[in-house]
Amino acid sequence: MQDLVVTIIQADLAWEDKAKNLSRFEAKLEALTDLSDVVILPEMFSSGFTMNARQLAETADGPGVRWLQKMAALYNVDLVGSLIIREQDKFFNRLFWAKPDGTLFCYDKRHLFRMAGEQEVYSAGTEHITVELKGWKIRPLICYDLRFPVWSRNQGGTDYDMLVYIANWPARRSLHWTTLLSARAIENQAYVVGVNRVGKDGNGIEHSGDSMVIDPAGQVLAHLRGREEVHTQRLSRQMLDNYREKFPAWRDGDRFRIV
Repeated sequence: MQDLVVTIIQADLAWEDKAKNLSRFEAKLEALTDLSDVVILPEMFSSGFTMNARQLAETADGPGVRWLQKMAALYNVDLVGSLIIREQDKFFNRLFWAKPDGTLFCYDKRHLFRMAGEQEVYSAGTEHITVELKGWKIRPLICYDLRFPVWSRNQGGTDYDMLVYIANWPARRSLHWTTLLSARAIENQAYVVGVNRVGKDGNGIEHSGDSMVIDPAGQVLAHLRGREEVHTQRLSRQMLDNYREKFPAWRDGDRFRIV
């Protein structure tokens, strides 16, 4: 199988200002010089991690979703990020995976961050999604999901080849973020990509970024620090397959069912 080229965009987010955020990301996408298969944006990339869902939510065919589809088509890449979505009287922190042909895959954040009252505003998702790209199977998740290894588990070593976390993870818990990203890569024998924001949000919370790309053996391929940065990384399919074959710990994993 082919290698996969991934671009991560670690950015500051203008608080609750959709137009400014979309404009900023358009400029970053336009400035890309490396060809990529997929470009990954932070959680709630158009607004920041806000509980002001009633004012900022859009529908699943709203302007933010259309923007993702437009940019994916314009630059011929898969484009990933989450938005605040309203369905009837419910709100979701919903990840969209937009393909250049307009196809959309959606994942609703499963674990809602109670320390910010997210569970009082948003409804939790119930299902994983797996997206295929160049023969790779990819499992996208959101922020707080990182703390729950059962939800992230690569059962039988066959669920996915790459695990993606998009986040607004605060600087004061950056040690947790970096440690858990490494743990998820090692225990699941898969590439892990974590994309976080930088800067101070509207609640005065600082974010240090620490976006990372980690290989299945736990080696850190990229670690972006506390500033805006765009990074492109080639992921070796041969390394993944060879490592799983030579050290097949995945064969001894426990089987279980999530209810």
